[in-house]
Amino acid sequence: MMSVEEDPGSAPLFALHISLGLTAAFLIALRLAWRFGNPPRSTETGPRWQTRAARLTHWLLYLLLVLMPLTGFLGASFGGDGVDFFGMALPQWSARNDSLKEQLFGVHSFVAWLLVAVVSLHVLGALKHLLLDRDGVFWRMWPVSRSRQGR
Repeated sequence: MMSVEEDPGSAPLFALHISLGLTAAFLIALRLAWRFGNPPRSTETGPRWQTRAARLTHWLLYLLLVLMPLTGFLGASFGGDGVDFFGMALPQWSARNDSLKEQLFGVHSFVAWLLVAVVSLHVLGALKHLLLDRDGVFWRMWPVSRSRQGR
């Protein structure tokens, strides 16, 4: 975590970070299971390049959402101190490997910034559909009444 774990007094925050990351991993797994069991309706409302860009952005989001907790968990695992989930020690399955730990945390940090960029792109696309296109695509993402859709 960019050497934050080395700072005095940061151990509880680092442990909380790991626990929240593992929780996110579980929720991401549920989301992926739901997504693959319930494919979205076709949203081809605009030019072909926009449809392709939207699909690419969604798949990239899913990939990054999987890589984020995975690289963090693996980095913490190779740290040699074990991984706790809200105070409960998880089985330790790897030996200490500081070089691999640092590489994984480097990837974890890179994925975090890439995720920020892709989420920002996704938000901009959603706002484009809401404010410029006004094609109802934005409202499909929200649990709103049918009367609001298409505005």
